[in-house]
Amino acid sequence: MAKCAICEKAAHFGIKVSHSHRRSNKMWKANIKSVRVKVNGANKRMYVCTSCLRSGKVERA
Repeated sequence: MAKCAICEKAAHFGIKVSHSHRRSNKMWKANIKSVRVKVNGANKRMYVCTSCLRSGKVERA
C-alpha cells in the first residue's frame, strides 16, 4: 500500500548504526497520501507521494 501510483516510490531498507556502532535494521517509508485525482476526466482515489503532488505530475479532483 505504501507505494506511489505515479512514480512507484516505495519503502527503502537499510541498517541503522548507533553511536556505539551496534547495527539493526531500519526502514524509510515514502510520504504517501491518499488523494482524489482526475484520470481521463473521471475522479479516482489513488496513493500518491508528496513529491509527485508538488511537481504537478497529478491533477487533484
